[in-house]
Amino acid sequence: MRSNRSDSLRAPEFWGRRAPGWGARLLAPLGAAYGAVAGARLARPAPRAALPVIVIGGATLGGDGKTPLALAIARLLILMGERPAFLTRGYGRRGAGAPFRVDLDQHEAAETGDEPRLLARLAPTIVCADRAAGAKLAQALGATVLILDDGLHSRRLAPDLALLAVDAAYGAGNGFCPPAGPLRAPLAAQLAAADAVVLIGEGAAADAIAAAAAGLGKTLLRGRLVPCPQAAARLCGVRVFAFAGLARPRKFLSSLQEVGARVVGQRWFDDHHAYRARELAALAYEAGRLGARLVTTEKDAARLGASFTTEILPVELDLSADARRVAALCRARVSREA
Repeated sequence: MRSNRSDSLRAPEFWGRRAPGWGARLLAPLGAAYGAVAGARLARPAPRAALPVIVIGGATLGGDGKTPLALAIARLLILMGERPAFLTRGYGRRGAGAPFRVDLDQHEAAETGDEPRLLARLAPTIVCADRAAGAKLAQALGATVLILDDGLHSRRLAPDLALLAVDAAYGAGNGFCPPAGPLRAPLAAQLAAADAVVLIGEGAAADAIAAAAAGLGKTLLRGRLVPCPQAAARLCGVRVFAFAGLARPRKFLSSLQEVGARVVGQRWFDDHHAYRARELAALAYEAGRLGARLVTTEKDAARLGASFTTEILPVELDLSADARRVAALCRARVSREA
C-alpha cells in the first residue's frame, strides 16, 4: 500500500545517518547541484509586503516541526493583540488560480492541502501561489501580520522575521541536499537566511547546528512537541494500529509510545499521501484483526473522509522555556523596530 504520487516523499533511511554511506556519496553531485540552486534562491531579494511578515521554514524536507511552530507563533501573536493570517501554497492540492481563504465547511483537503486545514482552525488562512496577491487579500480581511509557514525557502516575500525549525534529534541528517540527503538547501545558506533557529525536542544531532548558528550571531530558541492531554489519556494502555503519511514517521511512533499506547501494528505512507478507499478499508481490516484501534496524526486526519473512524493524536509546540525571548523577538519585528 504505497502512494504512486510523484510529489510525495518519505525520507530514505540513509538520509538520517550521520556518516554518509555509499548511497549519499553516489548521489552527492546531484545534491550539490540542487543545493546550489536552493542556496541561490535563499539569497535573492524579495518584495516587501505592506504588513509585517514572519516566515517559517524547516531545515529538511519534512518532519522538523514547521507547522507546529507556525501555529505556536500565531497563538503568541493573538495573545499580543495581533490579528495574524497564514499564507501557504497548500502543498499537494489540485488546481491553482486566484488566492482564496480556506473555509473548513466548504473546502476539502484536495482543494487546500492538509496543513492549511490545520492552520485555518486558528486564524484566517490564504492558499496562494502568488504570495503578494495573498498578502493583499489577508490585509483586506483585517490581518495585521502575515505568517508564511512555507516561506523561508521560496523567497516570495521579504521577511521581517525568519525562523528556521530544526528537529534536535535529526539535525541536518547526513548533511546533503536531495536526492543525496534531506536538507532543503545547504545548511550554511539556511542559517544565513534565518534570524533565529528553533531547536525542537532533545538530541545531540542539533549540537553542531546550534554552534554554527551561535557563531553567526543567530538567536537560539528551544521548544518541545507535547501530545494533547485528552488524546493521550484515551490512548494510554490501549492497543493501537498506527498509520500516517509523513516524511519521518518514527516521530509519530515515538509520540504514541510516550503517551503509553501499545503499538501492535503500523503502516507508513509517503508524506501528504492521498488515501484511497481500498487503503482505508485495508487499514480498518488489519486493525480489527489485531484487536486494535486505528490512530493517526492530525495532519493525516485532515485528508480522511468524515465517515472514516480513527483515533487522532494531536501535538502542539510548547515554547514556554523561551517564552519571553520569543515574545520580545516577535514584538520587535512585527512593529518593524529591527
